[in-house]
Amino acid sequence: MPITDTHFEGVKIFEPKIWEDARGYFFESYNLETLRSHGIDVSFVQDNQAQSSFGVLRGLHYQVGSFMQAKLVRVLEGEVLDVILDIRPTSFTYGQWLGVRLSAENKKQLFIPRGFAHGYVVLSKKATFFYKCDNYYSKAHEGGIRFNDPNLHINWEIQENEMILSEKDLVWPVLGQHRPIGN
Repeated sequence: MPITDTHFEGVKIFEPKIWEDARGYFFESYNLETLRSHGIDVSFVQDNQAQSSFGVLRGLHYQVGSFMQAKLVRVLEGEVLDVILDIRPTSFTYGQWLGVRLSAENKKQLFIPRGFAHGYVVLSKKATFFYKCDNYYSKAHEGGIRFNDPNLHINWEIQENEMILSEKDLVWPVLGQHRPIGN
């Protein structure tokens, strides 16, 4: 499985080897030993799946303290722009973001270590998004950063007037006023 390192410490893009024939295709979507051989030692405890229509933007979310989460994300149907934001206060890439197109067609997966805010926007008519977490969700430990923080300049690849957001995602604070991950 080809794995690409990014300029963020611990963030990796997985591109599975796909076997195709007249019957369809097969690929290995998760292998603990493959992750470990690339320096990722996590134990996933929860799988989540969401289906959304074009323009739905979910994020930028994270968990704090003992509920921080690492994630392995992919798309089962459609296409999204997946965005991560480094919020690790001592990281040399703090405040930088990365956007990766994930789709059912390219079958790429993104590993996101703890200490990143995460979000995605649906670029296709609809998309089914799937992710593994290494820690359980806790509403009391939830944090978020505003998707349109003017200091971040995130290119979501669609116009803001096309976006569909939850009430919660519309009111998250900007970076620097957000809930610190260590608390």
